[in-house]
Amino acid sequence: MSDRVRVHVWVRGRVQGVGFRAHTEAMARNAGVQGWVRNLRDGRVEAVFEGSPAAVEAMLRWCQQGSPGSVVEAIEQRSEPPEGLATFEIRPTV
Repeated sequence: MSDRVRVHVWVRGRVQGVGFRAHTEAMARNAGVQGWVRNLRDGRVEAVFEGSPAAVEAMLRWCQQGSPGSVVEAIEQRSEPPEGLATFEIRPTV
């Protein structure tokens, strides 16, 4: 898995109720990225992107703009060791 990277992100702004999770899932699957996305009770969206460095970087760039109707104010990100995830999914709110 040395050719894979993993980034954990938290997106703040108007990112709930605007299709952010569904668009993230579609973009990730299109880019060949594995991981997950979910809403947090504090209004942020949390996601994990795992895949090739170029594909994960593309997802990070996409998160800067977000879905139509979203307003991204800030993104916090942290690199983590890849876990070898096989799919991308929308997880329940926590």
